[in-house]
Amino acid sequence: MLALVQDVYGTSEVLRLAEVDRPEPAADEVLVRIAAASVNAADWHIMRGEPTVARLMDRKIFARKSPREPIRGRDFAGTIEAVGSGVVGWQVGDEVLGEDEATFAEYAVVPQACLARKPEGLSFQDAAALPLAATTADLCLTAGAVRPGHRVLVVGASGGVGTFAVQLAVARGATVDGVCSTRNADLVASLGAAKVFDYTLEDFTRAGERYDVVLDLVGNRGLRDLRRVVAPGGTLVLSGGGNPGDGRLLGPVGLMARGGLFGRLLGLRVQIPMAQPDGKRLAELVDMVSRGELRPVIDRAYPFAEAAEAIRHLEVEHARGKIVVTV
Repeated sequence: MLALVQDVYGTSEVLRLAEVDRPEPAADEVLVRIAAASVNAADWHIMRGEPTVARLMDRKIFARKSPREPIRGRDFAGTIEAVGSGVVGWQVGDEVLGEDEATFAEYAVVPQACLARKPEGLSFQDAAALPLAATTADLCLTAGAVRPGHRVLVVGASGGVGTFAVQLAVARGATVDGVCSTRNADLVASLGAAKVFDYTLEDFTRAGERYDVVLDLVGNRGLRDLRRVVAPGGTLVLSGGGNPGDGRLLGPVGLMARGGLFGRLLGLRVQIPMAQPDGKRLAELVDMVSRGELRPVIDRAYPFAEAAEAIRHLEVEHARGKIVVTV
């Protein structure tokens, strides 16, 4: 089968399409014929091996030249081609979406617990945009205990996770404001944001607004700045992004580490959720899509032959919503 692989860490130029062996499902796994996969920040972090801590998180501490898993990709939508002997509730021909490694390929094996059923009316491209980004957004809002009446600020509201976070917070009954650039302000407003801060024109941390929950998906502001927008008793949720000052060693983990260590000293309640594949949570989000309460925002779809360019696009440019690759 064809897969997007890399032999060493580096820029998107190290990525190449290559013939590799088709995997075989274990007892609790299914083999999925991939129809589409989405690009996530983890793809280019692992591709580059930057920040350096990403190599540790990749669980290959001493192998500094290449990732543990040579095939990129973290989520997908497709059709079940084969099932393991212990799989229950899934069969060949089922259309599914889910999250696992090595999904920029014609086939991938996935644990059954990581799957959700794809509704007939949901395209493979839209389905592929959901798993990692939407579940991360939902997990962040759960970590912040967002409830009706809350005021929520989403920093990075036009990105892959941010576009879902705005919609999900609105669905929970919160009043949501967003932070993004000029070109994305109308998009964020269309997703339900009551107010949109254009970071190219104003400093949202000095606008005089305070929120019950602040979800920072960018990570380029310090804790002291963010403290100004968190209401007394409120919660700061940190996920992704990265302060340039943390450089290649720590990247986004730098702000998270400081939040965990010093947040309380600054009077901040800080939550740092860690997303894990969760088929049940994903199925609930798919139901919201079916009810019209949630919609994926697709920036661009690339053919499989241009998968490396899709990863470069996310790394270098600011995507509006999700970038997907059709296989």
